[in-house]
Amino acid sequence: MRKTLPRLSVFVMGGTGFIGKHLTARLVRAGHDVTVLTRSRATHRDMLVLPTLRLIEGDPYDVATLSRVLSACDAVVNLVGIANESRRGRNSFHRAHVELTQQLVTACRNTDTGRLVQLSALKAGPDAPSKFLRTKGEADEIVRNSGLDWTVLQPSVVFGPQDKLINQLASLLLKLPVIPLPRANARLAPVFVGDVAEAALRVMRGRSSIGKTFELCGPRVFSMREIMLLAAQAAGRRRLIVPLASSSSMVMSRLLERFPGKPFSVDNYKTLSVHSICASGAPGLRDIGIEPSAFEPAVRRQLKHLRSRHSRRDNSA
Repeated sequence: MRKTLPRLSVFVMGGTGFIGKHLTARLVRAGHDVTVLTRSRATHRDMLVLPTLRLIEGDPYDVATLSRVLSACDAVVNLVGIANESRRGRNSFHRAHVELTQQLVTACRNTDTGRLVQLSALKAGPDAPSKFLRTKGEADEIVRNSGLDWTVLQPSVVFGPQDKLINQLASLLLKLPVIPLPRANARLAPVFVGDVAEAALRVMRGRSSIGKTFELCGPRVFSMREIMLLAAQAAGRRRLIVPLASSSSMVMSRLLERFPGKPFSVDNYKTLSVHSICASGAPGLRDIGIEPSAFEPAVRRQLKHLRSRHSRRDNSA
């Protein structure tokens, strides 16, 4: 007889983001009730097609609001994270990663919501070279010392539909005939967003993952230069890729962080100074029962439209 898993009520912090939308859809398909908090309900009305999802408008930094939401929930998954600080808020890494996590832990204690899954980042820690990784590491320690039934997930760079990685590469391939590349030798193990969402679901429902940290990596390691070459090939664009020396990389990083949308920053450059690959023997996707998805086919699928669009444009010229 097939075992029926209990239906849970899950609060997903950061549920309107890239990973959040994949996770909320996965939770709903699995038969769970999902609550997502947003500052603007109207902006994310598309999520209301999910039948068991509640979209609540409110301030995620307000403990009273968090406590009210959590009072009806069995578990919470915290996906909140930012890749770069805004120009106006110098402490936005600290605010988004550290302060918000502390507020969430306080709200969990207020409501006796014991199960917390924290999405962090690979190589996060107090001695990490970038503010992004240091504040993620500080948030992890808050969770580990919370007294809650916690699990921490630390993914490498996450790819999939609507991701930033492949879409930013596509943008560069379209705009620049020559691509200067900071940290060309930095090594990454890109992990599929669907695998990350499935991992969050599985550890949330299982007791054996409590008090553990899992490193989430794809099956292959790539350098930044290899990823760019793969993207160029998939897009059908011949581009000269020029690896930059450290001094030139820093100058380029300072320039790019002034561009609209801040495609790259000095903090990104510092983050890439450590290889985002899983440690040998560390618990990972396979320990959760997930076979990691390959990166290359996804790049080809996501950039296929780029080739076809430009082919039509060239033929009509």
